Amino acid sequence: MRPKEISLNILHDDDYEHPVSSYDTPLRSDAFVLSDEEKIKKIESHFREIMTVLGLDLTDDSLQGTPKRVAKMFVQEAFSGLNPANRPSTRLFENKYNYDQMLVEKDITFFSHCEHHFVPIYGKAHVAYFSSGKVIGLSKINRFVQYFAKRPQVQERLTVQIGKELERVLNTPDVAVVIDANHMCVASRGVGDTNSKTGTAYFSGKFKDENTKREFLNYVNH
Repeated sequence: MRPKEISLNILHDDDYEHPVSSYDTPLRSDAFVLSDEEKIKKIESHFREIMTVLGLDLTDDSLQGTPKRVAKMFVQEAFSGLNPANRPSTRLFENKYNYDQMLVEKDITFFSHCEHHFVPIYGKAHVAYFSSGKVIGLSKINRFVQYFAKRPQVQERLTVQIGKELERVLNTPDVAVVIDANHMCVASRGVGDTNSKTGTAYFSGKFKDENTKREFLNYVNH
């Protein structure tokens, strides 16, 4: 059965000229007072309590290490993108070839978590930009996608965060991001629809031109 496609939500840079908090992940001012190790200990304790309330026997060999495993996963893996210390480093290179066409990297796999139910969001991101004189290593694009994905998210915000970050890092106003994702909060609970996907897109600069946008989307869908 062909997956159902939910209408693509198109976002432009003009839609996000209001304060930065509109697309930043909502964080408290004291978010990084605790060290990672202190956070792991606290989360381990709280998750142990959750499992106990659910009636699980934490003396069982299979379960006794689960609270710490979950805590380490949250802090060091699944939500590591919350910590700005984990932001990918950037090194730009001169565009020696004078390449003035769009550069596209498609099918970047990512895993994230829905901030409403803390269940997985997973899918693919497709990114393009026009160089303003500098280029970036291709793997860095993947790393920026992963960095913003590794936090509690909504797909619209994730799309904008990737687009805005690439504009900043590459010093270019010409960026496109398309994300196609599965949401387990839809598939594994609630309506239980395992076939639907959600699409979002962000276009700035040259990509707001319909012909340029169409060229990018045709390449992504090829």
